Amino acid sequence: MLSIGSLSKQTDVKVPTIRYYEQIGLIDPPERTEGNQRRYPKEALERLAFVKHARELGFSIETIQALIELNNHPDRSCTEATTIAQEQLNNVRARIASLLRLETELVRITEGCNGAGTVSDCYVLASLADHSNCKTQHLEKTSF
Repeated sequence: MLSIGSLSKQTDVKVPTIRYYEQIGLIDPPERTEGNQRRYPKEALERLAFVKHARELGFSIETIQALIELNNHPDRSCTEATTIAQEQLNNVRARIASLLRLETELVRITEGCNGAGTVSDCYVLASLADHSNCKTQHLEKTSF
């Protein structure tokens, strides 16, 4: 059995995050000692490692919950898990494309100003003030 501190140390997940994951059901509530301290089984360590890795790959909490539910049924087809992973890959590719458009526009803006003028005629500030000056469509509805 592991204390919450030990679980945190072994997974590099902060204690408040572990408590939050417990609260929302990503990890099962642990047993409690007579002193009301949490004691987690080895399975909690494995589950927390799963959740942490999924979060590092950008999966949402809701998606991780769906993946955990799938994982609880080992005899089911893995098609749904593959579909979920493919959707995440598509989302990441869309974000990369958006970031590349942002990069292109920022390169254009920064190269358009040599920094030798005054603020009143600064190309960077003028470009930021009027989106119609942009050469690429770089807006994205999804936040980063």
